[in-house]
Amino acid sequence: MEPIEIFKALSNESRLQILQWLKEPDRHFIPHEGIDMNTTGVCVSQITDKLKMTQSTASQYLTILLRSGLIKAERIGKYTYYKRDEDAIKKIADFFKKEI
Repeated sequence: MEPIEIFKALSNESRLQILQWLKEPDRHFIPHEGIDMNTTGVCVSQITDKLKMTQSTASQYLTILLRSGLIKAERIGKYTYYKRDEDAIKKIADFFKKEI
């Protein structure tokens, strides 16, 4: 865990919004081709549509979140699905409690 990378990732409103949406995907997204969003994740196109921005910008945001370790990606066929890494989020919460 690199706290600085996590803080950088969280310093953007849209990236923070993505994490919030991924916490409760059923509440914020329509399932993609029958995928269980809680198990597999949310397709990049669903996130792009919800952000109302280009796919390249949304992909950049997701890459930053991925590099920080806050989300995981899974490729299924031609689609990539993203979900939160709850263990990493717990570790950063513990870091706050102990260090800050």
